[in-house]
Amino acid sequence: MHETEIHDLSDDADYAAASKQGSSIITRSDSSKQSASSDPEDAEIVYLKDNVAIHPTQSVIEGISGRLKLFKQGSSLFMTWIPYKGQSSNARLSARDTNLYTIRAVSFSDIHSIRRHTPTIGWQYVIVVLSSGLAFPPLYFYSGGLREFLATIKQHVLMVRSSENANVFLVNNFQDPLQRTLSSLELPRSLANRTPASSFPDSPSEGNLENNHISEDDNSGSIQQNNNQRQKNHDPARDISIQVLEKFSLVTRFARETTSQLFRESLDVPGSNEKRRTNWASKDHPTQATTANDVEVAPKKVPVPPDPLELDKLSLVWGQPRQHPLELQEWSIYLDSEGRILDPDALRKRIFYGGVEDNLRKEVWPFLLGYYSSDSTYAEREYAVSVKKSEYETIKNQWQSISLEQAKRFTKFRERKSLIEKDVVRTDRSLAFYEGDDNPDVRLMRDILLTYSFYNFDLGYCQGMSDLLSPILYIMKDESEAFWCFVYLLERLGPNFNRDQSGMHSQLFALSKLVEILDSPLHNYFKQNDCLNYFFCFRWILIQFKREFEYETTLRLWEVLWAHYPSEHLHLYICVAILKRHRDKIMGEQMDFDTLLKFINELSGQIDLDSVLRDAEALCVYAGENGAASIPPGTPPSLPSPDASIYQQQDDEVL
Repeated sequence: MHETEIHDLSDDADYAAASKQGSSIITRSDSSKQSASSDPEDAEIVYLKDNVAIHPTQSVIEGISGRLKLFKQGSSLFMTWIPYKGQSSNARLSARDTNLYTIRAVSFSDIHSIRRHTPTIGWQYVIVVLSSGLAFPPLYFYSGGLREFLATIKQHVLMVRSSENANVFLVNNFQDPLQRTLSSLELPRSLANRTPASSFPDSPSEGNLENNHISEDDNSGSIQQNNNQRQKNHDPARDISIQVLEKFSLVTRFARETTSQLFRESLDVPGSNEKRRTNWASKDHPTQATTANDVEVAPKKVPVPPDPLELDKLSLVWGQPRQHPLELQEWSIYLDSEGRILDPDALRKRIFYGGVEDNLRKEVWPFLLGYYSSDSTYAEREYAVSVKKSEYETIKNQWQSISLEQAKRFTKFRERKSLIEKDVVRTDRSLAFYEGDDNPDVRLMRDILLTYSFYNFDLGYCQGMSDLLSPILYIMKDESEAFWCFVYLLERLGPNFNRDQSGMHSQLFALSKLVEILDSPLHNYFKQNDCLNYFFCFRWILIQFKREFEYETTLRLWEVLWAHYPSEHLHLYICVAILKRHRDKIMGEQMDFDTLLKFINELSGQIDLDSVLRDAEALCVYAGENGAASIPPGTPPSLPSPDASIYQQQDDEVL
């Protein structure tokens, strides 16, 4: 095994400064010990900080303040964060919303890493990532104390700084490359160096990801280049989302090989897990899973707990049949004489059940995305389109006017431009609209993405965005209108590409809660098999199932999702519906994470959309308020607050 390089915290300026204050921390904490009635009697409070807050949404004004504590019980260190009662900074956040974020006695044995963010402007914050891969919301230190927080942890548990990211501190299990890969989706440098992309012939990037942006040769180079850049610049986050798609396409094979290596090294250890032995043997020694005649033996199945909801019956009761798409003649019924939509809710419900005819999508999609207001008239929309076109040209001119000499001194522009140009020539090129050399629509896609990177410079460009833009440009067939529809889509999905992955983590967390409500045996199975991070659903959520269906089917799915009926988080119920449809195979064949990820990827092109939408509707109706309560406020694709920017990263890391 290659050991992961580690660095002690003693060379960290923050830690060095905080270590001088260590005794005062403990003294202050001891004096507070008597007042903490909620802690166990034998608990020793070693750190206490007030005015530590979380932000349920991207709005800076919707903070929930509370008290952060570290306490020891025996030899174990625990962390709690308890919100203050009735002191949310926004009245719209109910007591239920506040209590949803309470962190109660989390042992550091269950924590994988802590990511520190110290922006030049704004509050410092940390993100605590659990061993399962899920993360708590960022904890903002309104009145300082982050250095003391890390220093106190260092005094009581084994915590070291990652060799690849100066602001990531690994707790306890830092030597486990497999867990590290599943938690952060980043390959350890030592393993990345010895595992060229050519060693992944069976990667999902071939076949299931036939339109994947990055070729395997490019993968190796881009990963290595990214690692070298981290070493050189000590860039804390370097926009993980930029590399997340191609890295995730390597996880299946990488996880299999790493797991096999770990198992081989532990085979002679007394008490080794027998199930792991069997998995290792069946994957890396296929001769043991064959008969004397070399006939492959089918996977051994085990009894599966019954579906507590009986999905087939539930869908018949709660799921409504699908309808034909909305046609032009019917569409006119929803409009008054001046072009206003008479009943927006009825229209959204109609689109949910049937979608929209292709020749009508150019007119309807801007309403669904929020680009057109439902109470706007024909004349108002025509005027708005002309104004927006002029605004688009102004933004576009910002990057078009950059000279070659300027570009030489504008690293971030060159990097983004290069990445976009690589991606657009790999996006949906099998579609007639984008096929062929020197395709003008491919150039339009490039121009729109470059313009967006200047329109929203904080978010910039991340891989996966070209997948989201492609269908919009295909339908709108107009550069300016496609751009503004894309802008409004990313107001909902932009957090999917946040540097700290908070948008993705919040959705995966909500998905785990929904599965727990709607199929507790399946949830328990994932928990027992270390699959509770739900990273196998990562691709589904990131680009809204675009790789799972044919192009035309994807268009219909997206307009159904944009209808926000019966829930704005219908995509999570679709995930649950697909998992429940395959629960017998998943549990019966005792799939581990690696096998499950491969199986999920191979479902591409095998999912019937009408059936899964009916299932998802039934699950959503059945879950009711319990389902809605399990999804934290602000979870994408929730629309942002009108009085706050949705991309206030509050970070010093800039692409």
